[in-house]
Amino acid sequence: ALLDLSGVHQVKGTWMGSTKLPCTYMPSEDFTQQTLIWSMERDYSTSTIFRRDDSGDHVLLSRFRDRVSVPKHSPGNASLLIENLEIPDSGHYTCQVIWRSKNNSLITKEVTTTVKVVKVAATKPVIRAGEPGLTVPAGARTSLTCVASGSPPIRYRWFRGSPGGKALLLSSQAELAWDSLRPSDSGKYYCEAENR
Repeated sequence: ALLDLSGVHQVKGTWMGSTKLPCTYMPSEDFTQQTLIWSMERDYSTSTIFRRDDSGDHVLLSRFRDRVSVPKHSPGNASLLIENLEIPDSGHYTCQVIWRSKNNSLITKEVTTTVKVVKVAATKPVIRAGEPGLTVPAGARTSLTCVASGSPPIRYRWFRGSPGGKALLLSSQAELAWDSLRPSDSGKYYCEAENR
C-alpha cells in the first residue's frame, strides 16, 4: 500500500502554451525506482514518449523532442511537462513506474491522464499603471503595461487617441514607457491584444 501513484484524470492545455501532467508517489527506502515510462494513446494506437532508466532519459517520439521533460532531482516526482502544445498532443497519457524492492521483486503501477489542447482567444486586455499611478508629475519616469490571456503568442499594440477615432500607433510591445514625462504626454491611450 506504500507505493501509490497519484495523478489527475484530466488536464486542459492551451495551444502553444505548456501543461504539467502530475504523477507522484511517496519515496520509500524499501523500493528503488527502476524505470519510468510515459506513453500516449491517440486514435487507438499507443506510443512511448519518454523513458527514464539506468541509462538516462530518452525522448522516443521525435515530435516531442525538446518539448517534454520530467524533474531530474526530485524523488517521487515523475510528472511530465509538455511545452509548446500542439492540437495533436490531445490524447490519453499513461505514467508507468516500475520499482525494485529490497528482495528484488518488481512492482509496477500506472496512472492515466486525458489531455485536451484548446485554442483560447485573447481576452480583453487590462492596463497596469507603473508605480506612480495614472497621475504623474512632469519629468518622472513611468510606464503602462497591457496584459491579456489566451493562446500564445499574443501581440500587443499601444495607441494614443480613442478607439474608433484618430489614433497614433506608439508601440508594438506590451509595455509603453516614458523616461521623462512632458505635460504634452497627457491624454488618452489604449492598447490592443491579439492572437491567432
